[in-house]
Amino acid sequence: MAKSKGTGDDNVVTIKKYANRRLYDTERSCYITLDDLGAMVRDGRDFRVVDAKSGEDITHNVLTQIIMDTETKGETLLPVNFLRQLIGMYGDKMQSMVPQYLEASMASFRKNQQDVRAAFEGALGSNPLAELTRRNLEMFQQAAGAFMPSVAGNKSKDAEIAALKAEIAELRAELARK
Repeated sequence: MAKSKGTGDDNVVTIKKYANRRLYDTERSCYITLDDLGAMVRDGRDFRVVDAKSGEDITHNVLTQIIMDTETKGETLLPVNFLRQLIGMYGDKMQSMVPQYLEASMASFRKNQQDVRAAFEGALGSNPLAELTRRNLEMFQQAAGAFMPSVAGNKSKDAEIAALKAEIAELRAELARK
């Protein structure tokens, strides 16, 4: 999700939080919930939350509240040791470096996640288990061909073609990642 530094960005939805804790989506002109904001984050929508009375940007507080509410509902993502270490960083000399480090780490994690998904969806086709089974069978046939020449006869060309196809698929996936 892109960062917003002001109110001039047309892609950033302004959410107003009122004293009664209600959230108002100024783009859709309706009241929303923290769950709705969580869905907006997952959908990649950028928003900022402002206190309706003071105009203060309270996006950080609201995002933290979404995490707390989600964790309270039993959908735990943050391990206890991580939370303890994070709390321990407050007031530490290195505190100012933690946000950039966490952002870089999360960006790296997201990229790796996308690469893994692309590898399973692209290189291995829609059924990665079938592709792995096919590859295992090819290796078995090649190994059997070394001990029993009759198995290797006609199958060796088919195995070679299949191996080349698999290699091309892997190269395509690698190019897609770049």
